Amino acid sequence: MATIAGKAVLVTGANRGIGRALVHELVRRGADRVYAGTREPAAFDDRRITPVLLDVTRSEQVSRTFEAIPALDVLVNNAGIAQFDNLTDPAVLEQHLAVNLIGSLRTVQAALGLLTRSRGTVVNHVSIAAFAPVPVWPAYSASKAAAFSLTQSLRLQLAERGIRVQAVLTGPVDTEMTREFQMPKSSPESVASGIVDGIVAEDDEIFPDPMSLTIAESWRTGANKALEHQFAALAG
Repeated sequence: MATIAGKAVLVTGANRGIGRALVHELVRRGADRVYAGTREPAAFDDRRITPVLLDVTRSEQVSRTFEAIPALDVLVNNAGIAQFDNLTDPAVLEQHLAVNLIGSLRTVQAALGLLTRSRGTVVNHVSIAAFAPVPVWPAYSASKAAAFSLTQSLRLQLAERGIRVQAVLTGPVDTEMTREFQMPKSSPESVASGIVDGIVAEDDEIFPDPMSLTIAESWRTGANKALEHQFAALAG
């Protein structure tokens, strides 16, 4: 993808934090239309931004959303939840999986027709917690590990349709979700810029902040990525 300019993009979880920053960054980079998916009504002050009510856990709402969109080049699955837990209540893990894993798959399935026509891109916002669990967020970490594996599987499954699938692997970002963590954090705006850079560069994995960048090279040249390529060859 030479540029995001002129493209139609849908971002889930766009009401705040990284999602909202992404919407504004995409417009700044010249996106023709940005659909901002939010669970509650939201307002934006740019005519190129179209707010849409989109709860990724509601199948009918997801289907209606994509039926109403005339064209789509990029789907960014950014919606997610993170709650403190200790794995004593299975319902907490089920809730994380419903949003962070199944929600992403649901939107991809609903967008397949549009993305096939445009030979477009799926971007799943994962986390470096997919590589190692955050002790106070075990359900979140497990759901992100599953979401990363899903992203790699979708990459194989959708290649024959001409659809690119990318994973965003972020470190700590200064949002409401991480307000309890006392550690260096990147701003949502800088992370949004890094994500768009990675989309345009067509990176399989996007490392959009300083902390995630420290593991980027070891991932790209490591045994796990090599194994992904080895397994991918079985499909060919």
